[in-house]
Amino acid sequence: MKISKEARRFARELFTLSLTNGRLDAGKVSDLADQLVAERPRGYAQILREYTRLARLELERRHAIVDSAVPLDEAHVSSLRSDLASKFGDDLTIEFRTNPALIGGLRIQVGSDVWDGTVSNRLHLLSQQL
Repeated sequence: MKISKEARRFARELFTLSLTNGRLDAGKVSDLADQLVAERPRGYAQILREYTRLARLELERRHAIVDSAVPLDEAHVSSLRSDLASKFGDDLTIEFRTNPALIGGLRIQVGSDVWDGTVSNRLHLLSQQL
């Protein structure tokens, strides 16, 4: 279902009100969503859907997933943590996962940005070029 311009604008305003010092405040999100449901303005379902989408995207932007073929040692983990924190901020949460199918290298995803330096990705790119 297509969202109206008014609903999108109102959802963006709510999202802006949900920020504290440029970061999403869970308490404000909960309070604003509860208030929206209680008041039920015209198109509140569209507004709520867009508002939750914006909040979800912001949360994903603050979460990193690091995939590697083998478990990383503590030196690599701390180095990656400091590098990602300097680039994306100290409040970034980082999840380390092991995926043997990658063969080697790292795949880092922060929000919708993906850096793929894995051997399996390189092999896949090579097979497409042949």
